[in-house]
Amino acid sequence: MLNGNNFKDWKRNLLIVLGCMDLDHALRDEQPAPLTKESTRDEKTDFERWDRSNRMSLMIMKHIIPEAFWGTESEGINKAKNFLEQIEERFAKNDKVEMTTLIGSLMTMKYKGQGNVREYIMEMHHIVSRLKTLKIELSDDVLVLIVLLTLPAQFNQFKISYNCQKEKWTLNELISHSQKKQQKDSEGCYFCTKPGHVKKDCAKYHAWRAKKGLPELPKAK
Repeated sequence: MLNGNNFKDWKRNLLIVLGCMDLDHALRDEQPAPLTKESTRDEKTDFERWDRSNRMSLMIMKHIIPEAFWGTESEGINKAKNFLEQIEERFAKNDKVEMTTLIGSLMTMKYKGQGNVREYIMEMHHIVSRLKTLKIELSDDVLVLIVLLTLPAQFNQFKISYNCQKEKWTLNELISHSQKKQQKDSEGCYFCTKPGHVKKDCAKYHAWRAKKGLPELPKAK
């Protein structure tokens, strides 16, 4: 059944089914001229073939489209090709709304350091995949940069490491490296025993060093 999110897949499947049933003539060809007394046998055959294709295609489409998607402008349409074009036009308007929503989500996403970083990256990848079905394509290189920009301060050294190397990471490499970084952070600080940071980044450790009169550790650039 057609729903609000599957028009492209629905249309592709519809055309495959009608083609396999040899019923797609009305969607591919214009309606033949009306029959007259002078019409030849071949003309009658072509007309009847197109007419059957048109009737069956309309019947099948209306059976797998909820009436809520028909629209008042579709009710009087008696050609399968025009009916399909009308439905497609309605969903083209929905595509613009979906594009805006997806791009807005991509621009506002931020990883807050909680939860699995792999799931966060895959969620962004899912949004990019949905945009691709709407004919807006972002390469993996761009997605990697977007992900890095949305990672919090605890990943700063991780970002510097990426920017300092010549090679670009694939999305899978980004996931692998970020998971290793997260796993390392989750082991916690050996000084205060709290997770989320390592000893050299621990505020209590730096305060302890200052109290002992020890030299300040160099900060990461």
